[in-house]
Amino acid sequence: MALGAMGAHALKEKISADNIQIFETAVRYHFYHTLALVFISYLIKNDSSKFLKLSAWFFIAGIILFSCSLYFLALRPLMGISKDEMKGIGAITPFGGMSFILAWLMLTVATLKSKKN
Repeated sequence: MALGAMGAHALKEKISADNIQIFETAVRYHFYHTLALVFISYLIKNDSSKFLKLSAWFFIAGIILFSCSLYFLALRPLMGISKDEMKGIGAITPFGGMSFILAWLMLTVATLKSKKN
């Protein structure tokens, strides 16, 4: 919530519209997948399957790799970092997206396996 509010108010006059959009994407994915983690923490209390645990770890990895890389890219101008200095960060973002996909896949597998039991 705080990151979203910061993006909506404090950053609008400090970074470009493109960077605001990048920041808002990072916040949105961060928020959705944090909710998924809360849901998984509830499920793990009743079923601590390896698939639920893997799902949680992939969600955490996705938040770090996807959202945090986008935060850095969006806030780069405020940090005084050139585009050339940040080339590697943009290459990390797809690994975060893949982590999110794997997290949802592991959650699906955990759900299907729990229905069989």
